[in-house]
Amino acid sequence: MRSGVSLNVTVYFDVASTAPLHPVARQALTAALDEGWADPARLYRSGRQARMLLDAARETVAGVLGTRADEIAFTTSGTQAVHLGMLGALAGNRRRGGHLVHSAVEHSSVLHTAERWAHLQPPAGAAGGPVSVVPVDRFGRVSPEGFAAALRPDTALAVLQSANHEVGTVQPVAEAAEACGDVPLLVDAAQSAGRVDVPGGWSLLTASAHKWGGPAGVGVLAVRKGVRYVSPLPADEREGGRVPGYVNVPAIVAAAASLRAVRAEAERENARLHTLVERIRARVPQLVPEVEVVGDPVRRLPHIVTFSCLYVDGEVLLTELDRAGFAVSSGSSCTSSTLTPSHVLAAMGVLTEGNVRVSLPFGAAEADVERFLAVLPGLVAGVRAPLGLDLPAPAEAVTAVTAAQPEASGQVTLINALGKRCPLPVIELAKRIGEVPVGGTVAVLADDEAARLDIPAWCEMRGQEYAGEAPAADYGGDRGSAYLVRRTT
Repeated sequence: MRSGVSLNVTVYFDVASTAPLHPVARQALTAALDEGWADPARLYRSGRQARMLLDAARETVAGVLGTRADEIAFTTSGTQAVHLGMLGALAGNRRRGGHLVHSAVEHSSVLHTAERWAHLQPPAGAAGGPVSVVPVDRFGRVSPEGFAAALRPDTALAVLQSANHEVGTVQPVAEAAEACGDVPLLVDAAQSAGRVDVPGGWSLLTASAHKWGGPAGVGVLAVRKGVRYVSPLPADEREGGRVPGYVNVPAIVAAAASLRAVRAEAERENARLHTLVERIRARVPQLVPEVEVVGDPVRRLPHIVTFSCLYVDGEVLLTELDRAGFAVSSGSSCTSSTLTPSHVLAAMGVLTEGNVRVSLPFGAAEADVERFLAVLPGLVAGVRAPLGLDLPAPAEAVTAVTAAQPEASGQVTLINALGKRCPLPVIELAKRIGEVPVGGTVAVLADDEAARLDIPAWCEMRGQEYAGEAPAADYGGDRGSAYLVRRTT
C-alpha cells in the first residue's frame, strides 16, 4: 500500500488531477527501458522483444477495462484519446447524421471537440453538425430520461463520463447506454479507471494513465468491434490505424502494470477512503460556517469530495492550505489567473467561488485527514477576516431578528459591484442584505460573468429568493447586468 502522507513534506490530496507514480509503474518503467526500447514494428530480436512487451501491456489493460486486446489503442494522453474517439466516431457514423450529444459536465476535452464540431456545419456536406447538451441536477448527475430525450434520429454519437472529475458524481452510464440503442456511446473513464469497475454498454472508452499512477503521456482509446470509426488523422500503420506515430513502449508497459496493481489495491482501499471522505463531508459543514458540500452524497467515487465556502476566493484558500502543508485543488476555475467559472459547478447551479476539491490517494492516512480538518476552519476564517462580514447566527436567532423587521416599502436597494470580480459581488450582497426589510429587493450591478452563477447559488444557500436578471441600464448601470434578490428571512 502506498502512503499519502507526504511528498516533499506536503500531504498530497489531489490525485484527481494526477496521481504520484506508483512503485510498480516505476519498477516496470525501469525494466522496460532496458528491454523495450526498440521499434516494436521490426522483426529483429530487440524489436520482437518490444512487441511482446507492448502486446502483454495491451492484454493487461484490456483485461482490467473489460474489453478485447485488439480493441485497445494507446494514445499520448487521455485528452488525445477523447479527441480521436469523438472525431473518429462522428466521421464513421456520418451516414446517420452529424448530431452530437453530451452532458453539461463533461471534461473540457469533450467540450472543446464539441465546439469545433458545431462550428463546422455549413456548407452542406462539410464535417460538423449540431450539438445538444444534456443538463444535470444539483448533484451533477444527468437523468437517464433527459439523456434519452436529447437523442435524435440523426444522432451520430453520445458522450457521457463515467464519473465527474470535479465532484466525483457517478453517472448512470448503463441506463444511458440502453437509451442510446444503436447510437454509439463514448464513455470518458479517466477518473474511474482502476478504481471501480468500468460500466457496461459503451461503444468507445477513454482513459488516462497518470490518473491511476502510471506515467504521464499514456492514454487509452478502446473502440468496440463493429463500431464504425474513421480516423480523423492521416493514415498510419501503428495502433490499428487510430493513433499515428511511434509508441512509447516503456511508458505503456509501466501504465499497464500500475493499472493492474491499483485495481487490485482498490478492492481493499475503496471502503477505507469512502469512510474518510464521509468524515470530511460531515465535519466540514460543522466546523466552517457558510459551507456547502457538493456532488452526489451516495452515487460518487470513494475518494473525491468538493465543498464551497461562501465569501472566499478559492485560489487564496488553496494558497493558505499549501502553506499549511496540504496540496488540494479548486473545484472551480474561477481564480484571479483565469477569471473563468467552472462549467461543472455552473451547470450544477452551485457556487463557483471558494471551492476546494480533496481527492485522496491510495494509502491516505487518517491522521492527515484529521489534521486537514483541524487547520481548515482557521484558514477559512483568516481569509474571510478582512471582509468584515457578520456571518449568520443560528437559525433560532435569525428567526427572532427577522420577525421584528419592517415590511418592504417597494424601494430597491442598489449595490454597484461593476468592475469587481468574484467573489466580491456576492460579498457585497451579503454585507447589505441585512439593511433590507423582509420582502424588499436588492439589485446587484455586476459585469463579472461569475455573478450570473454565484448570486442564484448564494440565494439557494441562504434561503433568499432570486428574482431574476434585468438590464443594468434599468438601474443606472452602463454595462453588465442587474441581479435581483428578494429578502425572505
